[in-house]
Amino acid sequence: MDDAPPPAATGADADVSEGLASPARLRRFHLDPVGGIAGDMFAAALLDARPALADGLRAALAGLDLPASVEIAIDPHRNTALAGTRFKVTAPEDDGHGHVRLAEVRARLEAARIEPAVRLRTLAIFVLLAEAEGAVHGMDPAEVTFHEVGAWDATVDIVAAAFLIEALGPARWTVGPVPLGSGRVRCAHGLLPVPAPAVVHLLRGLATHDDGIEGERVTPTGAAILKHLAPESVPAREPETLAGVGTGFGSRTLPGLSNVLRVLEFAPVAPAARQEQVAVLRCEIDDQTPEDLALGLDRLRARPGILDVLQWPAYGKKGRLVAAVQVLAEADALDAVLAAVFDETTTLGVRWSKVCRSALARDTAAHADAHGTVRVKRARRPAGAVTAKAELDDLAGSAGHAAREERRREAEAAARGRGGDD
Repeated sequence: MDDAPPPAATGADADVSEGLASPARLRRFHLDPVGGIAGDMFAAALLDARPALADGLRAALAGLDLPASVEIAIDPHRNTALAGTRFKVTAPEDDGHGHVRLAEVRARLEAARIEPAVRLRTLAIFVLLAEAEGAVHGMDPAEVTFHEVGAWDATVDIVAAAFLIEALGPARWTVGPVPLGSGRVRCAHGLLPVPAPAVVHLLRGLATHDDGIEGERVTPTGAAILKHLAPESVPAREPETLAGVGTGFGSRTLPGLSNVLRVLEFAPVAPAARQEQVAVLRCEIDDQTPEDLALGLDRLRARPGILDVLQWPAYGKKGRLVAAVQVLAEADALDAVLAAVFDETTTLGVRWSKVCRSALARDTAAHADAHGTVRVKRARRPAGAVTAKAELDDLAGSAGHAAREERRREAEAAARGRGGDD
C-alpha cells in the first residue's frame, strides 16, 4: 500500500470517515465574450442556453410593476454567421427614472414583488456599480447618482441577470479574455474614454485583450455582473462534460465579428479516482546498522505528512550491499520530511520529486465480533465494486491462522455488505 493506515474507528459497526462518495462538484458556466458583455447579452445568452427559464423570468420582471411604456422581448435572432437569442428592453429615453441614487434603487427593489434572493443579488450588483462610480468620481457610493444605469432598461437587465444566476443554482463561473474596445462613449458625464472608468475599476483582476475593434465592448452593467460572479480566468483542469451552449446577441453590429456573448455549460464528471500530488524521496544507505535503520524508518512512518516508507536491498558501489529507502509524503510536507529523513538516517543526500497520484475514494468501517473490534479499509473501484481489507493489527489477539482468517473474512464481508452507504 502506498499510503498511511486508516484512522482508528470510534465505535462498533461505524464508519469514521466521510464515506466512499466523491465530494460534490459544481456545474461550470464559461462566458466567452466574443463581442463583449452587457446586461442584455448576459441575459440573452443564459436564456438561449436555458430557454425553459424564460417564463419564470417574465413572471419575476412582472413583479417590478414596470411602466406601461417599458416593453420586454425575448426573441430568436441570427446574423450571417450565428443564431441565438436577443433580450431586448425598450424604454423611454428619459422618464425621470434614469437619475437615481442607491437608496432610491433599494426602495424600488424593496417595493417589488420578487423573490428575496433575487432582490439581494440585484442590490449587490447595484452596490458594485455604486462603489465603482464612487471610486472613479471620489464620492461616497451612497451619494452616487445613477444615470444610464438607473434607467428602466438597465434595471431590468440587472434583475434578469440576478434571477437567472439564482435559477441556475450553485455553480462555478469562468470567463475568457474580455475585449477592452477603444474610442469614446457619450454618457451623462459627457465623452468618456473606452473602456469607461467605472468599467476599468470593475474589470480589475480579469484577463483582457484588444482585438482591434473600436467602440464600447463592455458596459458598466456587464462589468458589474462579471464582478458579482467573481469568475476565474483559468480553464478547468478536471474532466467535464459539455452540457449546453447559449448565444446572446448585443444591440450593436461590429465589423467582421458577431456581437455575441457565448456561454458554455459544463457538467462535472465523477472521476474514478481523485488526483493529487505527492512527494517521493529516495536514498541509499550503506553505513547504518540494520537495527538502527529499522528503528529510524519506524519513526519516520509515525511522523505526520509521511504516507509510506519502503526499504529493499540493492547493490551499490564496489558491490556493497545497501538499503534503498523510499519515502512517500504529502507534497506540502516536503521540507519537514526531508529534515526528518536526514535526522533518522545516516544519508548525506536525498533525491526527491513531486509526482501525480490517482487515489481511490476510501473509508474505514469497524466490525465488532466476540473478540473485539476489527477495522476494515474499504475502497470503491471504478466499476462500482467495494473492496475491503481488514487491519492485521486488530486480528493479532486471535491465536492461530484459522481463527484470524475467520475473523478477517467475517469483518470484510460485513464491510462490503454496507458498501459505504451506511
